[in-house]
Amino acid sequence: MTKKDTAKKTVAKLKKNKHYRPAGKKREGNAARYMTRSQAIKQLQVNLSVFRKLCILKGVFPREPKKKVKGNNQTYYHVKDIAFIQHDPLLEKLREQRAYQKKIHKALAKKNEDLATRLRTREPSYTLDRLIRERYPKFVDALRDLDDCLSMVHLFAALPAVERLKINVERVHSCRRLSHEWQAYVARCHKLRKVFVSVKGIYYQAEVEGQKITWLAPHAMQQVLPDDVNFSVMLTFVEFYETLLGFVNFRLYHSISVKYPPILDPRLEALAAGLFYLYALTRYMNGNTKRISEEQESGSTKPEHTRGQLEGAQFEESELRLSQLQHQLPSNEDRALMHLIEEDDDNDDDEDTKKCKKLFKNMKFYLSREVPRESLLFVIPAFGGVVSWEGDAAPFTEADQSITHQIVDRPSQGHMYLSREYIQPQWIYDCINFGVILEAHRYLVGRVPPPHLSPFVDNEAEGYFPDYAETIKRFEAAAKNEVLPMPGVGKDDLDDPQLLLAEGYLSRTEAIEVAERKKERATSEKQYLEDLKQEVQGHPDATASIAVEGAQVEEESSRPHLEQVAEDTDGTALMMMSRRNRGLFKAMKIAKDKKKAKVEKLKQRKKQIAEST
Repeated sequence: MTKKDTAKKTVAKLKKNKHYRPAGKKREGNAARYMTRSQAIKQLQVNLSVFRKLCILKGVFPREPKKKVKGNNQTYYHVKDIAFIQHDPLLEKLREQRAYQKKIHKALAKKNEDLATRLRTREPSYTLDRLIRERYPKFVDALRDLDDCLSMVHLFAALPAVERLKINVERVHSCRRLSHEWQAYVARCHKLRKVFVSVKGIYYQAEVEGQKITWLAPHAMQQVLPDDVNFSVMLTFVEFYETLLGFVNFRLYHSISVKYPPILDPRLEALAAGLFYLYALTRYMNGNTKRISEEQESGSTKPEHTRGQLEGAQFEESELRLSQLQHQLPSNEDRALMHLIEEDDDNDDDEDTKKCKKLFKNMKFYLSREVPRESLLFVIPAFGGVVSWEGDAAPFTEADQSITHQIVDRPSQGHMYLSREYIQPQWIYDCINFGVILEAHRYLVGRVPPPHLSPFVDNEAEGYFPDYAETIKRFEAAAKNEVLPMPGVGKDDLDDPQLLLAEGYLSRTEAIEVAERKKERATSEKQYLEDLKQEVQGHPDATASIAVEGAQVEEESSRPHLEQVAEDTDGTALMMMSRRNRGLFKAMKIAKDKKKAKVEKLKQRKKQIAEST
């Protein structure tokens, strides 16, 4: 065979095999779609810390390919994600910063302090505004991703400033300011829905523009910073979350016609560095800042004579509108125009917001110094209450006779006013979670309060109802005029017409109809007993009637049991399933059995505690 024939055969073979490629050339499959972290760092020409920062800021996460080409102990990224980072202008900014840091270190190594100081003042910086708009094109997307953001910001707002871990004072103050601005909006618009106090901290859930946002705020205690936590990664997240929360607060404040960032009252701003910043923000948001800002903006852009003419025309127009409205309002009502405005605002709210706004309405609370003041200053105004505290800048003092509740968290209270109730802080949180004003005698000072139940647990889905949950359920039903069976009484016992008529749940006509049906049922039972007696005495007619009834009973008893039918149906369906669906079904059944065993264990434990006491 000549060389020419060999070449022809090779060409024919290559045409036949379309996927042929020479060794070491083009890659396909997972090897072409994914790369390891070391390969990505080499392609981007950065170190590991800068690569982590870029991935956090750009929202790039590792992937799990079906086939790990380089081994199971590697971290894989998609090629398109790395290309997405490579073409971002932020990469060049971080490279400039790193090169500039080398200049500063070089100046310090040569002991040239003046040059190092000048270089620090001119250090290049970057902003994350473009990344926020890129990652969240719509405002709803930002709200959906706000859970971790709020938890991280509230965490750093409670941390101490540690120079060794690069947690500076400015960052802590910025997180505290942003968290208080968020809480002020939620309290002002009555968007808070659930609160739960746990060992980790206090869980809050708010509903903003149809999105449920849940976050965790740590307790106001001294925080211990562990050594096994990588705070550099957390600081990168906080850097991004600060910008995100600033954008969200800006949009929310402008949605209710409030200027952002807020300008506080100078008298309150001096006291707003600590726990009273939230109160100062609430005072600011309750003011009519929109009218003032509009007047200032219009006044600053117009000339002197034009401004005077416009102010005179606006004043005359407003006086005319007020006079027209006053003719429509009742003459004996005080501040009737303000009531009309408030009613218009209430009509724009949904049902949950209206309910939250009226929960603590006409109630005044006074906080003792030992209670969690910052949490209660946020929670009570969010549900329509008025709150004060012991200290400077308080709206009213402890001696105010209009106070309805004083929140105390100590074994005993010395001086007590008879015009108010002294309760524990748990009463506030339980009233919020259940949506009703609970009985205060269970939460009095010195008493052991009832269990603090989590509002995030669905008792019906879990299959276990705590005793206090049953009590609250009956209390809610009584508040809504609903009928629920008492403990130990079935639903059939509610059919008593005399009881329902006495309680006012039935009209007299309905009660008469129920009584007639009950009388007919009793008559038929009595007739059956008389026929049974006659059969015993030997009457043939009674025997025939009893035989007919016995045949009906045998027919009913001959029917297969419902449970047996259900088991047969499940077995047939299980046989018809595929192997994958059968495995899923068995896993669901195992999970259901585990939940049932957990409920039984809780019931046994409750029974043992009841027997021991």
